[in-house]
This record gives sequence, structure tokens and C-alpha cells, in this order.
Amino acid sequence: MSYKFFEEYHIQAQELIKASYSNILEDLGEDIDREGLKKTPERASKAMQFLTQGYHQDPVAILKGAMFKESYHDMVVIKDIELYSLCEHHILPFFGKAHIAYIPNGYIVGLSKIPRVVDVFARRLQVQERLTHDILECIYDTLKPLGVAVVIEASHMCMMMRGVQKQNSVTTTSGFRGQFEKQETRNEFLKLIATDLS
Repeated sequence: MSYKFFEEYHIQAQELIKASYSNILEDLGEDIDREGLKKTPERASKAMQFLTQGYHQDPVAILKGAMFKESYHDMVVIKDIELYSLCEHHILPFFGKAHIAYIPNGYIVGLSKIPRVVDVFARRLQVQERLTHDILECIYDTLKPLGVAVVIEASHMCMMMRGVQKQNSVTTTSGFRGQFEKQETRNEFLKLIATDLS
């Protein structure tokens, strides 16, 4: 059986966003009836709904749906989690990687759920600082682990395409809770995410 990609859109919102994009294109001086742009407002409307779908998703429910009792108390690290988000200041993309660790305290979580939590918060209008904080606090408050660490490295199109136009700049943000506030534990995590174990 062949795979079919399916996306669901809120029809009323889609029509409103579509009309707004038509107005924007006209205000920019474009001819919205020319062949290349006829379907652009509809495509842009669907794209924007997809890129902001995190507003309609519950990261806590995602984590709670895959929590398992386990007496494992060592560090769990998931690194190089791809993320794509939109800067709330210019609605331009920023993208990069998240590195996340937690130390279980009676419960572990399905490994795929951590990247899903990253996606939920990234698929909203964001700033990188708040994105880091949102992911950190969600994991810490939901799993109640001994500690959580989050580091995000990202490139911002608002810096690369406009403004200072610095193509090679990377922004790094971090947050630590619990055991990761101790220098020794934090250093172990930072060493692990910087090391290629392959």
C-alpha cells in the first residue's frame, strides 16, 4: 500500500489567511492573477497553518502518553534534534538543532516524544530564548526528573537575509534544571553533545 501524505486545515482560517496573503501581494505591487501567483495565497495559507500547528497541540499530553516506570537514574541524552521555527519579530525562519538530556526519577519517556515536544513549541511564533525555556520547563514539570538540560543552536534568517546580513552567525541558548545546575553534571552533558561517538 502506497503512503499518502495528509494535512488537515481549518477551512475558515484558511480562507481568511488566503485573503490576507492576496492583499499583501497586491500591496507589494504584484499581479495576483498572473499564472505563477494564482494559487500562491492558498499555498501560503496552508503553509502558515502547518508551520504554526503547535498552537493546537499539547506537549504535556504527548509526554504523559508515553511515560513508563523504570528504575534508571543515569543521564539520557538526545542530541541533534532538527528544529524549524518562525521568528515572531519578522515571521522569518530560524532553524538548527536541539540537544536535550534528562535524569529519570522513577519514569522514563518514549524517546520519540522528546523531539515531538521540540516540534510542538517550534511550530509557533517564537524567539529562541523562549523556545529553550518552553521545552525545558515542559519536560521538567511533566516528567519530574532529577534534572533537565536543553541547548539550542540555530541560524536566524532575520539576521542572514536582512538587517546585519551575517550568514555565518549561530545563536546558542541553554537552560538547566535540577542536577544539571551542578557544574560536574552540566559539563558531562556538554561534553557528550560536543563529541562524535560514531
